Amino acid sequence: MRIVVIGGTGLIGAKTVALLAGRGHDVVAAASRTGVDTLTGAGLAQALEGADVVIDTTRPPASSTSDEVHAFFTRSTENILAAARHAGVAHHVALTIVGTGGDLTVPYYLAKRAQEELVRAGGIPFSLVHATQFFEFARGIAAVSTVGDEVRLPGVLVQPIAGDDVAEAMAAVAVENPVGDTEIAGPEAFALDDFVRRGLVNDDDPRTVVQDPEATYFGGVVEETTLLPGRGATLFPTRYGAWLLHQRAAG
Repeated sequence: MRIVVIGGTGLIGAKTVALLAGRGHDVVAAASRTGVDTLTGAGLAQALEGADVVIDTTRPPASSTSDEVHAFFTRSTENILAAARHAGVAHHVALTIVGTGGDLTVPYYLAKRAQEELVRAGGIPFSLVHATQFFEFARGIAAVSTVGDEVRLPGVLVQPIAGDDVAEAMAAVAVENPVGDTEIAGPEAFALDDFVRRGLVNDDDPRTVVQDPEATYFGGVVEETTLLPGRGATLFPTRYGAWLLHQRAAG
């Protein structure tokens, strides 16, 4: 199959490209550094020419404001859909997050919900892969939740997943028939503060992680189970403790 991975040089995109290429597929890694700009549409038509599947793993820059995040996901998705329809792509796969279906005040989640709605209405058979927090995101969560020398987090539950397992899910979904909405997660649930605390300890980060019921999550309020997957989620095997040990050994 000819598969185009938008965001194919990023964390999940690059891993997905490697998996699919290793399984004999014709894979194109499309990203700004390869001349593809999803915000303007530049390079999209050329990248998608002859493609059977497009996989969207794009993310806005970490420094983006809430308005910029929303604009990124809507504009980027609209451009990808338009180019994919023109190219006759048969399957649109997009990486999204668990927790976008409830009552939300988290700006990032609202932007992802808007992206999902565009994909569902986009006129192309689709698979929306809803993932829980990646193990790799513990530092990012800490960064936006730091006050002084403390990381203050709400006491909500998460069931994080390894980036390698997310890529495996994306690669597997891409070569099958479209599934609509599907959820993936890791095998264990933790309190959010425990998840981040263990990550920082593993990095020898001296900050203190505090569970604070008044703290927000990326600027919004979430309920205790909002970030957990549903009963039908596919659970992947990598455990957080084993992953942390591997990261420590790798330096």
